[in-house]
Amino acid sequence: MLVTLVDDSIPFNGSTPSFQPLGGPEKAFASLPGALSRRGHVVRAFNRSPHSMGIENVSWINWEGRKPPITEVLIAFRKPTLLEFTRAVSARVLWVAGHAGYLNTQAAADMLSRTSAKIVFSADAQRKTFKPNSQIRLHTIQPAVRDEYRNAGPMDAKGKKPTAVVTAHPKHGLDWAVTLWVEKIRPRLPDGELQVYSTSLHKAQEDPAKVPDELKEILALVTKAASSGVVIKAPRGDVDMASNYRYARVHLYPSVEQDLMASTLLESQAVGVPAVCRPLGAVGERIVDGQTGYLAATDEAFVDHAVRLLTEDSAFDTVSGAARAHGRRRSWDSVAGEFESVFR
Repeated sequence: MLVTLVDDSIPFNGSTPSFQPLGGPEKAFASLPGALSRRGHVVRAFNRSPHSMGIENVSWINWEGRKPPITEVLIAFRKPTLLEFTRAVSARVLWVAGHAGYLNTQAAADMLSRTSAKIVFSADAQRKTFKPNSQIRLHTIQPAVRDEYRNAGPMDAKGKKPTAVVTAHPKHGLDWAVTLWVEKIRPRLPDGELQVYSTSLHKAQEDPAKVPDELKEILALVTKAASSGVVIKAPRGDVDMASNYRYARVHLYPSVEQDLMASTLLESQAVGVPAVCRPLGAVGERIVDGQTGYLAATDEAFVDHAVRLLTEDSAFDTVSGAARAHGRRRSWDSVAGEFESVFR
């Protein structure tokens, strides 16, 4: 089938995630076209990539390129207005990223009805944020992780400085996680290190004169916590991040109700990093509680699970092995197969 994917957010293409940090939704859009191509489809992806090129047998076409008059399948990313990117279409799919509240409007409902579009969500928690006012076919297709994580080398975290990682957005509970580390976790392992992966905090740390007002408080907190083993790191592309995760004993994931993708949690699980999470957003769909990590409803439970994974090799080995096996079971080829069931 001739499949056309459309996104008008930021510049990237199918190879970008390997070598540059990219958000979870954008990484998903970068990964699906190649998987569809491997399943025999002719695939085109239109987005803001500065140059048109072929990657994994997919035609990545710059937004200013010639719009196709026809396609058999149109997958519009995020925006309902993109469902009319091509007029002659056999099947239209709206692929939703993040909270779906923006679809709960009359304008969105009219567009979905007019185009007879089907909607694909990435988590059941995300799907629940949509309140359809008409009969629309809804599907949940859980995302996968890229092969850089699924093929990562063995974990190498034991016998080294006990290291935890946190990838939370600065406004998504990072202050809570850092405070808990400083006050409750670090005192129980004086040589422990918490690596905070954040593009915005890393840039702010490098140029304090240009720190946005909304980041000043959290930057001050994290900077002060350096004396408790907290280190700010710049996120990397998937090749480097997969390698970095191999040296971590736990992924501390504060989460918030709005976190409906939790893509970095999926990635660290595939490498073999156990997780300790607050039971918010989509995290309950990303880990297996009690096997690949823990959902901690209280601060005390969060601390206890984290310390045990950081200090007890037997506990770490058991959960790490389960996380690695669970995280690798699903590929983007599997996701592509599920998309086929939506548009065929």
